[in-house]
Amino acid sequence: MNAPIIDPLQGDFPEVIEEYLEHGCMKCIAFNRRGTLLAAGCNNGSCVIWDFETRGIAKELRDNECSSPITSVCWSKCGHRILVSAADKSLLLWDVMSGKRITRIVLQQTPLQARLHPGSSKPSLCLACPLSCPPMIVDLNTGNTTSLKVSILEISNNGPTPTSRNKCADGITSFSPTAACFSKYGNLVYVGNSKGEILVINYVDGEVRAMVPIPGGSVVKNIVFSRNGQYLLTNSNDRIIRIYENLLPLKEEVRTLDELNGNLNDLNDVEKLKAVGSKCLTLFREFQDSITKVHWKAPCFSGDGEWVVGGSANKGEHKIYVWDRVGHLVKILEGPKEALIDLAWHPVRPIVVSVSLNGIVYIWAKDYTENWSAFAPDFKELEENEEYVEREDEFDLIPETEKVR
Repeated sequence: MNAPIIDPLQGDFPEVIEEYLEHGCMKCIAFNRRGTLLAAGCNNGSCVIWDFETRGIAKELRDNECSSPITSVCWSKCGHRILVSAADKSLLLWDVMSGKRITRIVLQQTPLQARLHPGSSKPSLCLACPLSCPPMIVDLNTGNTTSLKVSILEISNNGPTPTSRNKCADGITSFSPTAACFSKYGNLVYVGNSKGEILVINYVDGEVRAMVPIPGGSVVKNIVFSRNGQYLLTNSNDRIIRIYENLLPLKEEVRTLDELNGNLNDLNDVEKLKAVGSKCLTLFREFQDSITKVHWKAPCFSGDGEWVVGGSANKGEHKIYVWDRVGHLVKILEGPKEALIDLAWHPVRPIVVSVSLNGIVYIWAKDYTENWSAFAPDFKELEENEEYVEREDEFDLIPETEKVR
């Protein structure tokens, strides 16, 4: 209905800071599925839920056992539950409506990120990425954890042990922080490791089904799917954001992988995984700032997958880069002189929300200009003020022109 009013030459991406939210010191953010609520994890261990329409606080979730900074927040598919990970190694699952804690699980390592299984309205599984351990599947009902493989060398029991790992004093193997995410329906887990590889894992049996080497082989810091599941984004230490196109059918990924693996029995394990990987993901685009060579922070897709956004990781700089999916840099948003620590794009509107190091949430939106002539064709718009000289009879009850007539 409003399509003819929108300027077709302007992109549907944010341009200016519309508003900011303040409540304590916020660290991480996440929208619910419809974008009506915004959850923010705070430095004091609480989780604040903002009504995004009124920009007021709808609820604050606070647990007496948790006073450590929140590292990530994640909504369930239906929006009735929130999973919170904290620096005290805990995972907390909340019921949003009642504000009551459903469960609290303490891990061996601090979870940098935790994501609920996207295929269920009341998920009992989550994917956690600890600080110095491999990603793990956590059963929120029982507290049981299952570690996932993070290297292709783990596939063979007789294979060599990766040299990048060191045994800690407590006997736990030390890892570089590893990024991981569920596929759209939660059938597979995609793991980006320190070797510069994307591993496709069936979390049910823990087996690696495919492997995709990333050009350059740098450590993968972030990995995330677009909302429709068609594209995968990776952020590596070589300062390049890469977009991969997902070639697998969304609801039959596991069956398709089993068929592909069964057709390649004549290859050894590594060659087979690479061959299957080439039929899972294909490199679509690369994004980087070739001049300043900045590292990227919290890159993500827009709700419709048409835009890619990434924040600068430079200290004292609040810059947000916006690209279209073709690869063109369309906008650089410059905020206050505060480091950026988290980003989120609204699921259905051209709005980006960013978090500064000082714990303030900034809301970026389009800079709409009023065009009254679009509604009243005889309306004259002035670029600047002009002195208006009225006619002598302009305000007479009976103008002179009518008297003469």
